[in-house]
Amino acid sequence: MVTVPETMISSSDGARAIPIIALGTATESSIAGTDVVAPSTIIEAIKLGYRHFDTAAIYQTEKSVGEAIAEALRLGRIKSRSELFITTKLWCDSVDRHLLVPAIKNSLKNLGVEYVDLYLIHWPLKIVLEDELNFPIPSECIFPMDLKQTWEAMEECQNLGLTKSIGVSNFSTNKIQQILSFAKIPPAVNQVKMNPLWQQKKLNKFCKENSILVTAYSPLGAVGNNAWGHNRVMECDILKDIAKSKGKTVAQVSLRWLYEQGVSIAVKSFNTERMKQNVDIFDWSLTDEELNKIDKIPQHRRIYLLGSMVLEHNDVVDEIDAELDE
Repeated sequence: MVTVPETMISSSDGARAIPIIALGTATESSIAGTDVVAPSTIIEAIKLGYRHFDTAAIYQTEKSVGEAIAEALRLGRIKSRSELFITTKLWCDSVDRHLLVPAIKNSLKNLGVEYVDLYLIHWPLKIVLEDELNFPIPSECIFPMDLKQTWEAMEECQNLGLTKSIGVSNFSTNKIQQILSFAKIPPAVNQVKMNPLWQQKKLNKFCKENSILVTAYSPLGAVGNNAWGHNRVMECDILKDIAKSKGKTVAQVSLRWLYEQGVSIAVKSFNTERMKQNVDIFDWSLTDEELNKIDKIPQHRRIYLLGSMVLEHNDVVDEIDAELDE
């Protein structure tokens, strides 16, 4: 079993440890409500050394994660809930102040826990639907969010002990600066898309300067995901050459590169062998020459996607700042 390194984030208990690698649980099928990650997969991940699990209200995987926590305790894989770090996220239909605390309480009910370790605003958007959620979401149903009142409600969640830390996801430097201008509790984390082909240098630098940990999702480009993924990371010749020379996989090189950028990583694979490989990145390193080669990889901006919804031609979403920050 691999011991995954930890870093520190701010919390209601002061500086608090967060495992560098999280197992993500989002899939196209789970968001569509047709399939979810099996609790047995999460149990297997715990056996391999994973201690951080990333879910969200929209993923429809909170119950599976909760069932896995209960089963891991029953089997003795973990001795207490506190051995696991659980992240979940507020969906865009519950960003109004009066809806936010009930939303996290519903997530806690799904998870079967009294608190989560980290609660994130999933997107800097408000969605209002008259009918059930279906993708693509009509642009007329997307609105700006009242960031101040939403963040005040997030702070209330932490003050009530419903979450240890609060943060954001898919937020640009501009949006974070707005929060910092009025926040009593600053964001601990910003979870964004980041990989060697979309390196987020400006955003990562800004977050470090403000003691905000970046968590990279789609660290391999979300290859195999038809809604928002691509194979450019896995097919990158520079990464292939480095992987071949080191006897590693392209995925391992990409994850190691992220680790060396000082970020945490939400990686998703439910294949046991690949889950093993994804945490086998800590006893070796990239050379300065290799890092320099990766640094010069041409960057590929990809149209923002929210589930199956393309977010380009929408004035509200344009404020996300051209896929966060180049």
